[in-house]
Amino acid sequence: MFGFGNKQAQRRQGPRGSFDIPLLLAALSLAAMGVVMVTSSSIAVADGSHVGAFYFLKKHIGFLVGGCILAGVAMRTELKVIEKHSTLLLLLGVCGLLLVFVPGFGMRINGARRWINLFITSFQPVEAMKLILVAYLSSYLVRHREAVEYDLFGVVKPIGVAGFIVLLLLAQPDFGSAALVVATTVGMVWLAGARMRNLLVLGTPLVPLLIYAATAEDYRIKRLTSFLDPWKDPFNDGFQLTQALIAVGRGEWTGVGLGSSVQKLFYLPEAHTDFILAVLAEELGLAGIVVVIGLYIVLVGRGLYIGLKGVELGQRFSGYVAYGISLMLGFQAMVSIGVNLGVLPTKGLTLPLISSGGSSVLMTCAMVGVLLRATFEINRAEDARQSAVRQPAAAVPTSSPIGGVA
Repeated sequence: MFGFGNKQAQRRQGPRGSFDIPLLLAALSLAAMGVVMVTSSSIAVADGSHVGAFYFLKKHIGFLVGGCILAGVAMRTELKVIEKHSTLLLLLGVCGLLLVFVPGFGMRINGARRWINLFITSFQPVEAMKLILVAYLSSYLVRHREAVEYDLFGVVKPIGVAGFIVLLLLAQPDFGSAALVVATTVGMVWLAGARMRNLLVLGTPLVPLLIYAATAEDYRIKRLTSFLDPWKDPFNDGFQLTQALIAVGRGEWTGVGLGSSVQKLFYLPEAHTDFILAVLAEELGLAGIVVVIGLYIVLVGRGLYIGLKGVELGQRFSGYVAYGISLMLGFQAMVSIGVNLGVLPTKGLTLPLISSGGSSVLMTCAMVGVLLRATFEINRAEDARQSAVRQPAAAVPTSSPIGGVA
């Protein structure tokens, strides 16, 4: 951990906060690995598109610099400011999700409407909504703590808000992000003390809806079935997964060497975005995968630990924000890793802090910045409590044996 000022300054000015060093180092390590792997996996794609070998790397670094700026601003912003404007932010996020359907603003890419045309670049509003939803849910859980813990109707509103967002995402369509929103919302509400019985009562009617959403389109059915046996149709429905599995298999224990991947040479689609872990597995082997998973365990584990400490210290909004961001990043990383290893059906979710992608990189960095701010404020509250305990009792005058004052 590192703080601001020395101990004498702290005694003069009161308790000061500190950021969580293991969490920060894990995030920086993942971002550094991302730069290396985007470089390795995108050169062939850039050359094939005749835009220059380092085109995607330059874009990735540019968005990473922008993300670091957003993270820096978030780390210096009191969370009470975000809490105060959480409802307004939610409305703006919903407007962003609706804007993708407006002609002239929304962009259709590969049959999906998920992007807003900003003229100089495009932006995917669901990436901002992930952070906004965590802030709104955290605010709601603080304001309605007892209702959430004991009353079924206290759980209805956050689940309803998430359900409305899910409907907008399914209309785009973006089934992967919709599942991520559902999982994070349920996780936050449960960690806030909601009874599992109430969650099951509300969640059971949604199961048929989710099944319908997953099977309403032919391509979704093919995705659900092809991952069970991708070799049945390796040149069509199972193409992405078979190429990813070939890459993982070639990597064996220690990989074929950085930059030596064969699958990234136009065999593996989306090699620098959705399937970047497969390239990493081929070049760095099982050892590389273990390092990546270990870094995510540190990032998510420290975030959840800090969240628990915040709730215990009475810093509930900071604690719930730490819970939510940790769950969001953890679930997304788990799905992306599962897709690359053939454990889960193919979904268009990037690997946080590693994959290339403008909107994802920007907003993931912002989420990490807010998470670090939460660790700062929670550690500040802990320091204040410890200072109060250590503070010596005020001196009480005592009488001397002669009758005077000692």
